[in-house]
Amino acid sequence: MGHGHHHHSAATSLRTPPEVRRRLFFALVPFVVATIVGIVLLWPGETKDLGTSDSLRAPQYAATVSEAEVGGCEPPEQQANFVCSVVTVRVEAGPDEGLTFEFNHLAGPESRRFGAGDDVIVARATTEAGEPNYYFVDFDRRFPLLLLALIFAVVVVALSRLHGLLSLVGVIVSIGFLIVFVMPAILEGSNPLAVSIVASAAIMFLTLYLAHGVNARTTTAILGTMAALALTGALAIIFVNFGRFTGFGSEEASFLQLSAEQVNLQGLLLGGIIIGTLGVLDDVTITQASAVWELRLANPAYGVRDLYRAGIRIGRDHVASTVNTLVLAYAGASLPLLILFSVSNRGFVDVVNAEVVAEEVVRTLVGSIGLVASVPMTTFLAAAVVASSHSSEAKPKDERPRWEREWRNDDEESP
Repeated sequence: MGHGHHHHSAATSLRTPPEVRRRLFFALVPFVVATIVGIVLLWPGETKDLGTSDSLRAPQYAATVSEAEVGGCEPPEQQANFVCSVVTVRVEAGPDEGLTFEFNHLAGPESRRFGAGDDVIVARATTEAGEPNYYFVDFDRRFPLLLLALIFAVVVVALSRLHGLLSLVGVIVSIGFLIVFVMPAILEGSNPLAVSIVASAAIMFLTLYLAHGVNARTTTAILGTMAALALTGALAIIFVNFGRFTGFGSEEASFLQLSAEQVNLQGLLLGGIIIGTLGVLDDVTITQASAVWELRLANPAYGVRDLYRAGIRIGRDHVASTVNTLVLAYAGASLPLLILFSVSNRGFVDVVNAEVVAEEVVRTLVGSIGLVASVPMTTFLAAAVVASSHSSEAKPKDERPRWEREWRNDDEESP
């Protein structure tokens, strides 16, 4: 989500002329209508059997490790340094609650091993004779993840108050939209790129207006975001095709193709680039729009040229740090893979040429280009809107509730 900036004096505000607000409104309407039409056309139908692998649909249950006997089994000769353990697990839920089973677990010398009392997730399969057959799926991390999410929510709300709370609601809306619309539509066979574009637009409208209020500043940021997102999408399409990417850059993609062959993996790659870039773009555009508004409040004599130049200076610093953040984020996510390549004695060019790495390179560079382009686009649009605005003294007493004054930023009118 973007970051709101509200440091101007409560006694002074900017009023956007009705004519400018109407222009912003009519500029936005076609995109809103197109998004609604896209959602209606691409909305997934009733759930149907897509031929998904039985292993993905096996019911899962909570379980607990009763015992982990290190050295209870022998590792293969080619993995003599590994540690083999016999793990005993007790099923804690489901039709076979209380049942125990064992499995062998092979771990590297520095890998985390099972310990008595570990909470795990197991899946239930059925043998040809109809007997239950359980197997280990993963550790149960639901409680620590929930605890971390609660800490995050408390920190955000404590610092940003109402805006932080609305941002959290926006996060929930985004995740819900991905679960309810994006994934089912792609699994149904709809074009992943089209689904991602429509979903990104819908998420952007909902979350930005929710967190930052329905006003000219947010509308300006949204228009800048859409322009940069269009450029990002065009570059992604060009270079994914030019680079002959297949979408099979990971084991997950290959497994998905086997489990759901109707999914277009190349389109899925493009859609991922669009959605991933949106998360950074809205932050930059909101910040740029807010910066221009604050600059005008600090110096009402600034015109379009002065506002643009000052805003660009702020944007350069923001972009420099954000691009580096993008690169480090993707490098961090791919660190095990990069280390694997480094021990394979392959040259740097050969490593980058591998599709699994090249996908991240294209994702980073295309997203960064869109990010850089969003700064001048949003700054110019914001400067043009703000230059037409006029300062006015706020009313001595505002009868609106505090939550409404904060949400509307108390400095401008709706577009």
